Amino acid sequence: MTELEEAVWSRLRRIPPGRVCSYGDLAEAIGRPGSARALGRLLSKNPEPIVTPCHRVVLSDGRLGGYMGGYERSSQKQELLEIEGVKVLEGVVVDFPRIRFRFPPEGSGP
Repeated sequence: MTELEEAVWSRLRRIPPGRVCSYGDLAEAIGRPGSARALGRLLSKNPEPIVTPCHRVVLSDGRLGGYMGGYERSSQKQELLEIEGVKVLEGVVVDFPRIRFRFPPEGSGP
């Protein structure tokens, strides 16, 4: 596992069920602002998608985006989010600003 993968998987595991973050939020959390698209490609190769919940990462406007390598699998992403209590309407997370998870600054706790 690369250092980047370890940083990404570690941050993903911190997103609680019922919450989501954006790809940009994740990029900033690992100290790589501007790398949201690259992280999306990395997440499409997630070896443990339930343990490392990449389905909790969405686009910055609350749209679901792709899942595990393609947009055609977004319905699976939606199903997983809805199981966790996240409401999705027409491919957009309902009340995205309220349930958006913000990573605490590094060194400020878990």
